[in-house]
Amino acid sequence: MTIEEFIKLRDYIYRKTGIYFDKKKLYYVEKRVEARMRAIGVDSFRAYFAWMRFDTSGRELQELLNALTVNETYFFREYQQLRCFAEEVIPEILRSKNGQNPKKMRIWSAGCSTGEEAYTLAIIMLEMTRGLPVTWEIHATDLNTDVLVQAKKGLYGKRAIKDVPEVYLARYFNRVGEHFEVCSELRRRIFFYQLNLLDRENMRKMADFDVIFCRNVLIYFDDASRREVALYFYEALRKGGFIFLGHSESMSRITPIFRLRKFKNAIIYQK
Repeated sequence: MTIEEFIKLRDYIYRKTGIYFDKKKLYYVEKRVEARMRAIGVDSFRAYFAWMRFDTSGRELQELLNALTVNETYFFREYQQLRCFAEEVIPEILRSKNGQNPKKMRIWSAGCSTGEEAYTLAIIMLEMTRGLPVTWEIHATDLNTDVLVQAKKGLYGKRAIKDVPEVYLARYFNRVGEHFEVCSELRRRIFFYQLNLLDRENMRKMADFDVIFCRNVLIYFDDASRREVALYFYEALRKGGFIFLGHSESMSRITPIFRLRKFKNAIIYQK
């Protein structure tokens, strides 16, 4: 792939999704395009780009996006943030809902990849609200349709569950050969579906969330797209709602509309 071809493809993907690949990603993108070219039997970038662009079903673009956006993750990633969510944020949200019975919480895992974060949040919610008059649901979204299929299966290898405490492993997973399957109690609490974070029409349907987790996702966007997504998140949160970004990400560098909150276990952002 020449640099001109890379830029042509990069700009097309950016217009469609807001995801931006800088020139350092040329090799990464090139290898995945070559794999897609072999899969559909074309032998030139020009032919492949034309195939993808004029595929009215959008199937080939989705296949390429699936290849480009796979993110490896694992359960209980960035533990201190999760501890903050469990021990500080959930109690604060529930205190703010003293007028409700039962109290209702809505959580969104944006860019959920293969589902480890969403299931981790479900475990935490079950542990922290057991026996309380609380109902809750988790929405888990991703652009990549392949990872959503894996997430719905809820079947994971040893690396994914390496940080799951033994007591939770016994309580929420079933051993299936060399893999671990999440129990049905977790599955029925999570709604997995595809969502492009820059799809204005569908993002405006996301509303009334108490907490959004969007960790290590905005790093794939450029500054303009990050700001746009951040504004959608702001609108999707209830007043006083919280947003968790990745450990190395800063909402303050994207937009000043969120308030920085320093908790004992983490720094997060609040509407």
